[in-house]
Amino acid sequence: MNAARPVIAITTGDPAGIGPEIVAKAIRDPRVVLACQPMVFGPQTDADLAGFPFGRISSAAGRAAYDTIVEAVAAVRAGRAAALVTAPINKEALAAAGLEWKGHTDLLAHLCGVPHGVAMMFWSERLRVVLATVHIALRDVPAALTESRVLETIRLTARALPQFGIPSPRIGVAGLNPHAGERGLFGREDEDVIRPAVARAAAEGVHVSGPFPADTLFVRAVRGEFDVVVAAYHDQGLVPVKLLAFGRAVNVTIGLPIIRTSVDHGTAFDIARQGIADEGSLIEAILLAARLAESRETST
Repeated sequence: MNAARPVIAITTGDPAGIGPEIVAKAIRDPRVVLACQPMVFGPQTDADLAGFPFGRISSAAGRAAYDTIVEAVAAVRAGRAAALVTAPINKEALAAAGLEWKGHTDLLAHLCGVPHGVAMMFWSERLRVVLATVHIALRDVPAALTESRVLETIRLTARALPQFGIPSPRIGVAGLNPHAGERGLFGREDEDVIRPAVARAAAEGVHVSGPFPADTLFVRAVRGEFDVVVAAYHDQGLVPVKLLAFGRAVNVTIGLPIIRTSVDHGTAFDIARQGIADEGSLIEAILLAARLAESRETST
């Protein structure tokens, strides 16, 4: 591996989507060329892609995306690459292929042997958000949002942020209910689950506070009061990130033994193979992965 430029494994994602296109564009970007040595996994050429009708969900595409991820993870874990960057996959295609995983996060945790203790973080210069729950129905969030889950998410966040140059992150935790429950008036989850988890983490020395009403917490974070927000569920956290930084935010899996970053968008079947897909988020994901790889190499 060239120490000057880390090798970064990059998957092309679902071959029926925009992944192959944005990968091809991103690896030619001058910033990427200077930052790393790309190692691309997955179908890339017109011949390779011919068997996957573009813009369509298929079991073949889901299986191909899965196989590509497995191969790329193996390369990183074997030391042939310093980090993993993934183009988007389609969850319905994975299901059509008979695969049990809901997306990259749980699949990568499985492949790396850490089925628990990982979390999804979205990183942008203006706002950083970690999700306590991810791809589950909204009606299932209250039951999934246990004290232990919130506590572990806070711990993961506190351990991960120093890698990004924030040695003692100020963590704000969002409430689940309107007004963070108004002391139980609008639901008990904030008082009975989130607040005790925050208190336990604070007692361990983590710089964390909350729960706070979500409708103002993200504004406070953007203004500089917090370095990162722990959100209760998927859309609570991703709506503000994508409003502020869509196309430039980076999805990072924290808690893995490997570095993994990804884009902040999906497969965009509606514009697949039209040559108009924006590679900006993938470029940011590659650059962040290269920076994290270099930082890890320096610290070891």
